[in-house]
Amino acid sequence: MKGMLVVAGALGRIQTETPALPEALRRVGEAILADPAGAARSTIIALAERSGSSPATVTRFCRVFGFTGYAGLRVALATETGRASQANWDASVGHEIGPTDPLDAAIGVMAAADSRLIRETAAQLDAGTVAKVADAIVAARRVLIFGVSISGGVAAMIGGRLRRIRVPCWSHADAHEALADAALLAERDVAIGISHQGRTREVLESLAEAGDRGALTVAVTSFARSPLAELAEEVLTTASRETTFRLGGLAAVHSQLFVLDAVYVAVAQRTYGQTNEAFELTIRALESHRVERN
Repeated sequence: MKGMLVVAGALGRIQTETPALPEALRRVGEAILADPAGAARSTIIALAERSGSSPATVTRFCRVFGFTGYAGLRVALATETGRASQANWDASVGHEIGPTDPLDAAIGVMAAADSRLIRETAAQLDAGTVAKVADAIVAARRVLIFGVSISGGVAAMIGGRLRRIRVPCWSHADAHEALADAALLAERDVAIGISHQGRTREVLESLAEAGDRGALTVAVTSFARSPLAELAEEVLTTASRETTFRLGGLAAVHSQLFVLDAVYVAVAQRTYGQTNEAFELTIRALESHRVERN
């Protein structure tokens, strides 16, 4: 992965990536997540003691997430916890949905989790990277988007949107089709691989093949230090907030769609006339398939 990690949206990234960290760093992350507002007020020594680690370990933790030191992390945590308090984001976030809970309560938990998920994703989304990917898509001869299972569904949705505005885009959930199309890419083409954890072998293989052919490679993943992120030239990170019955990749779907929708909007801005014409033509073509209003 080229460039520095984005430090905005740090709390969401810490929650997503802490379980995969080495034990000493994981303890620091767990201490921060247990009381983010308290961590924002703590000294580095106090946080080290609370996490059973050392100030050097806390500093190393900060650098893992793109900060030069603890002061930067404290500012980010203070900013995010202040916004969360104002918006009352935490009212239902983290609550488990039980089998006998009223449906309206379950819906409230889902709404709170998804709302915060999108906010965290937006906070850590690098507009410069989105613009760079959009520019490459506009100039590309071919655009390939792929993922496996749930991520494959996301690839299909975004691929359909891009095709509708005349972007030459192929989307695949089948590993063989993705790999074959990746082999046909060339310089100035674009390949986007989607994987929540960034460790899906089929996605890694297809992105590597695309890179070998000279295409710009883009990763969409919740883990900024995953194998997929390390393989890609550009990385768009997503937040993932699990709730009962929605785990792993399923919990990341909304943020994956949000990130790729931002790319789609940036492409549409750059091809405004072409996009409007395409909308008019496709709406007219589909009109005969719509039932008339009463």
